[in-house]
Amino acid sequence: MRTAGGSLRRVLSYILWPGLFAAALVLTVAGMQSGHGVLAFNLTYLALALTVALLERLMPHEEAWLENDGQMPADLAHTILNKGFAQVLITFIIFMGIADWIAPVDTPYWPTELPLAAQVVLGLVVAEFGLYWKHRLAHEWPWLWRFHAVHHSVTRLWFFNTGRFHLVDTVTGLAVGIPVLLALGAPQNVLLLVSAITAIIGMLTHCNIEMRCGVLNYVFNTPSLHRWHHSKVLAEGNRNYGENLVIFDQLFGTFYNSPRRPPRDIGISHPMPETFFGQLKAPFTSQPL
Repeated sequence: MRTAGGSLRRVLSYILWPGLFAAALVLTVAGMQSGHGVLAFNLTYLALALTVALLERLMPHEEAWLENDGQMPADLAHTILNKGFAQVLITFIIFMGIADWIAPVDTPYWPTELPLAAQVVLGLVVAEFGLYWKHRLAHEWPWLWRFHAVHHSVTRLWFFNTGRFHLVDTVTGLAVGIPVLLALGAPQNVLLLVSAITAIIGMLTHCNIEMRCGVLNYVFNTPSLHRWHHSKVLAEGNRNYGENLVIFDQLFGTFYNSPRRPPRDIGISHPMPETFFGQLKAPFTSQPL
């Protein structure tokens, strides 16, 4: 017979992803409305990270992924470098007048008459096209894989290695998202919310929490889908390239959502240096397969 605790855990597993996503988004929007969007988002992101860290201990998807892999210093260094670079770039573009300077004047391409929510959805779809193909090429083009392999070298998924990307991998990703929206004339609030949603989903995607996302798996990039993406089996790992949405995975035949449990043993087939600086240098010196 199922215990009360087991029943509660199962219920929570269904509501945690949409609940955490909605809470973080609402707090970010509230901060924007108060005129402190960047500060509100950073505080929200920190609160989300702490909440996820706690939930990973209370109801982990994989108990084995709670064990120390010795990569926390490297993960933290990558996160600081990448998140710091991204924050500076996005803040510079959006809040220092660069967006207004780059964006076309009276552009006919962006439907500013639509409600903000509809514009954000459009922004996510438009940005996703470039993010999908950049991510897919990072798996299919050996030169880009050298950098992306740093992220895939993790042997466990948890909130702390969400930001573990080589800086070159981060820069190429940023290049195909926000700049496209800028060129189309998307307003500041849309740029900020698309960036915030990308960060929120990224945190949730990598978390080690038992979550059942159901129909959401066919719209968003969820933990269930992304765990398959980290499989060592290429037929499973070279799937689910979506950053936020999985519409292009479905359109281009790379969507994968097996009823089986995703593999616990994840990583890559070739060695990766243990240290942060070794990982930064590896793509320029090694020959990943």
